[in-house]
Amino acid sequence: MTVVGIDSRWFRRYGTAGTPHRRLICLPHAGGSASFFHNWGTALTEPGAAGGVEVLATRYPGRQERLEEPALDSVEALADEITAALLPFADTPLTLFGHSMGASIGYEVALRLESRHGVRLDALFVSSRKAPHVLTPKDTYLRGDQALLDEVRGLGGTDATLLDDPDLTELLLPAIRADFKAVGTYGPRAATPVSCPVRAHVGDRDPGITEDDMRAWAAVAPAGFDLTVLPGDHFYLIQQRDVLVRTLAAHLG
Repeated sequence: MTVVGIDSRWFRRYGTAGTPHRRLICLPHAGGSASFFHNWGTALTEPGAAGGVEVLATRYPGRQERLEEPALDSVEALADEITAALLPFADTPLTLFGHSMGASIGYEVALRLESRHGVRLDALFVSSRKAPHVLTPKDTYLRGDQALLDEVRGLGGTDATLLDDPDLTELLLPAIRADFKAVGTYGPRAATPVSCPVRAHVGDRDPGITEDDMRAWAAVAPAGFDLTVLPGDHFYLIQQRDVLVRTLAAHLG
């Protein structure tokens, strides 16, 4: 039976009894939260899934249980905090999966773990996000509230009923704006390599990310790179959850 814990400020933990032999850290998209990966956590830690795996779904500040905390508005600041929070878990091999903004954060966390702490990831999975050296600044975060919400709605991945509730959007907007500022002000930067393999995924109908965009991640992956294109748009991973869970279970097993 999967046990869910929120004893860590930065991570919602999914696991079973006993010491895990591997950990998967999931990093949500802009405007996202740890609950986006709830089904992944339960699927990957159920009996017979991958065996001895713990899933850490990252809890960004400014939402859900951390709603009263100010959101961080830079990828670098988020990566600094998450890297520090991961160190107590680095006694077990780590794999990172980041979707959209989470991919950029995952890359920066990988660099920090290696250069500052001598921790090498088993793999970095990046999803629906351009490589750091081909990113272009975007000023979406400077738009008015309704335009920003329309952008989130257009990308999908967020329950439309939340975006239609004025009381809820008032609570969500500060974190959404901070996330879009983090995304819009990050890159381009040098293609600094990571020492672990990089596994890229993208939807074949993503309106803003092409296969070539994702192939550019190969420039930071001298230890190995591969790309998987799956049916779907920017949030292809909702419909393709089972495919991704099987892929991750095979890697973690």
